[in-house]
Amino acid sequence: MAKKAASVKSTAKKVSVSAPKAKAKAMIDDDDVMIDESNELLVALHKYFGFDKFKGAQEPVIRNLMAGNDTFVIMPTGGGKSMCYQLPALISEGTAIIVSPLIALMKNQVDAIRGFSTDDCVAHFLNSSLSKTEITKVKSDIVNGKTKLLYVAPESLNKEENVAFFKEINISFFAIDEAHCISEWGHDFRPEYRRLRPIMEEIQRVPVIALTATATPKVQQDIQKNLDILNATVFKASFNRPNLYYEVREKRDILKEIIKYIKQNMGKSGIIYCLSRKKTEEVASTLNVNGIKALPYHAGLEAAVRARTQDDFLMERTDVIVATIAFGMGIDKPDVRFVMHHDIPKSLEGYYQETGRAGRDGREGRCIAFYAYKDIEKLEKFMKGKPIAEQEIGKQLLNETVGFAETSVCRRKVLLHYFGEEYTEENCNNCDNCLHPKTKIEAQDEVCTLLETVIAIKEKFNADHTIHVLMGHGEKAVKDHEHDQLDIFGDGADQDQKFWMAVIRQALLAGFLSKDIDNYGLLKVTDKGHEFLKKPHSFMVTKDHEYTDEDDDDDDSEGAGPGGGGGGGADPELYNMLKDLRKKVAKQKNLPPFVIFQDPSLEEMSIQYPITLDELKNITGVGTGKASKYGAPFIDLINKYVEENEIERAVDLVVKSVVNKSVLKVYIIQNIDRKISLDDMAEAKGITLSAMINEIESIVASGTRIDLNYYLNEVIDPDRQQEVFDYFRAAETDSLTDAHKYLGENEYSIDELRLMRIKFMSELGN
Repeated sequence: MAKKAASVKSTAKKVSVSAPKAKAKAMIDDDDVMIDESNELLVALHKYFGFDKFKGAQEPVIRNLMAGNDTFVIMPTGGGKSMCYQLPALISEGTAIIVSPLIALMKNQVDAIRGFSTDDCVAHFLNSSLSKTEITKVKSDIVNGKTKLLYVAPESLNKEENVAFFKEINISFFAIDEAHCISEWGHDFRPEYRRLRPIMEEIQRVPVIALTATATPKVQQDIQKNLDILNATVFKASFNRPNLYYEVREKRDILKEIIKYIKQNMGKSGIIYCLSRKKTEEVASTLNVNGIKALPYHAGLEAAVRARTQDDFLMERTDVIVATIAFGMGIDKPDVRFVMHHDIPKSLEGYYQETGRAGRDGREGRCIAFYAYKDIEKLEKFMKGKPIAEQEIGKQLLNETVGFAETSVCRRKVLLHYFGEEYTEENCNNCDNCLHPKTKIEAQDEVCTLLETVIAIKEKFNADHTIHVLMGHGEKAVKDHEHDQLDIFGDGADQDQKFWMAVIRQALLAGFLSKDIDNYGLLKVTDKGHEFLKKPHSFMVTKDHEYTDEDDDDDDSEGAGPGGGGGGGADPELYNMLKDLRKKVAKQKNLPPFVIFQDPSLEEMSIQYPITLDELKNITGVGTGKASKYGAPFIDLINKYVEENEIERAVDLVVKSVVNKSVLKVYIIQNIDRKISLDDMAEAKGITLSAMINEIESIVASGTRIDLNYYLNEVIDPDRQQEVFDYFRAAETDSLTDAHKYLGENEYSIDELRLMRIKFMSELGN
């Protein structure tokens, strides 16, 4: 066993891993893996985790930490960061304190460590989710030397009673996971992280390892400064994930696009990111009614629900999670095949980390973001009212995101450049821009004009100001600095603003310009840029993408209903044929025609012309059950009608929307599944029972099958249920007025008949 890491601060240095002293090999744990017996770390790796070799830079990182050196690890998601502190914690004396930002993340990682051990005491977490009894048990295990890893939230580390406790125990080292949370320039800034260094100093002076999956040079500097590890040995892996495909699509018919993609990839795991809690629930509900197993995930859900959702995803009981950025941190699911962004994220750090959850096993991972500039404007509005400095940082981060979304050059090149890494390949062959390149144009003269303009304005202004000068725009700031008096003012007026922004972005990628992010994104000409001015040469640029703002999240256009895209009214001839067929099928099945399909469903069929069962399922009021029960003859009829009349169908996917996209309806469906009383639900939502039944009726009318037997059996006698059921089976219409008169107005209330009609329609129709 390795000795405890030295508990003194050491001047960091580059680690040179010494060669093994002997070539001897030994069999470990009676399996077929040959392990170098002289390499204690490899032996420990195999003993605790079953691996026969380290991944990437894991071994030198671990050796550096165990030598007592502060260590800074920047590795992309899936690079194996956790092992860098887990293994040294297990083989060192004392307990490693791992600071982690999310309760769900802590639980996931503790469960993972316990999975490799025979003793659950080896890893614990300490946070607000624990009871006093559970906290006592955790502290007892630590004192007794059973616990090697303790995960804590930064808030827990700050508590006086915990500080006092930590002073009395043997700590091997501190690990700061998701270290980007410490930086205001990071995408998950947490003010509590700023207090970590003084608290750690107060507890014990031991080595520190900070780890993050995303760090621009600015964020990296911020982390080291705030943790006081400026002398730390830095291990930075490449941010390139060759297996990930990057694509940005125009945000139009977004739900249709998402559903179409998922249905073409059924059974694959995926995550869809949204900016608001409300949107996650709306999107998840729409996916479910379209036959896709999806769950929402956001911070507003109860902790137990969030934990269950994570487990359902990991255990593949659900295929898709629709989440805010809270989901996915540390979730070790290697086979996430796609990550979609319903809304463009606030920063490229956020985008990179979220897309990094795809393809962690090195296989397929498709990252598709939907972009409309309207989303950027919304994010800018959200920043109003915040401190000016915070707004400036937010705007710069947003500008980088806009640049990534709108660029026509290799997306991998842009992304890696943002993180300070140069990607030298001309074509990555795994992003939309490389697979479908736009025409390039010669821009040697324009680049020279751009560089001369940046120099003329003393390298003290950002891209927007530079473009105003280039185009001869007399904005106040331009006049205030007398830049309208410069000889170069207006020399670029023959090109539009988007063209100049594209040239600036591509000049940055080429290394002719640099951006001083510390000073609000000021542009500076690099040595390479000055060389270009001295000896200009051919420089090809592509114009940025043009995106329209057709889609608007604030209205209901994306869920306007399946008939909304049909283009015109119903085909009257087909509609009458479908009604005749419905009557015939109803007679064969000994059911009223309205149970087979209601009139709105037939009308939509005569607009959309569905010719497969999958298409029929997406017609309002149909669903999987009705389609399989009654759909075949209707499909045959429509198919024949389409062929005989040479009808050109709109072959686009028809999206079945959640009725009114109502969060209340989502609540009702979920709670009926949990067998919650309708009365209790109505009281909880502050509505009448009658209003609750209204909502349930519209849910069933949309084609969703629900089971109300648990409630009906408590409020209506079984014999009376059968009487109403038999009435509807023989009735010509589903009229409540007719049912009330026939069954006796004094025998049944309208609400009882409505509930029984719901049961009847759901069981026989949906």
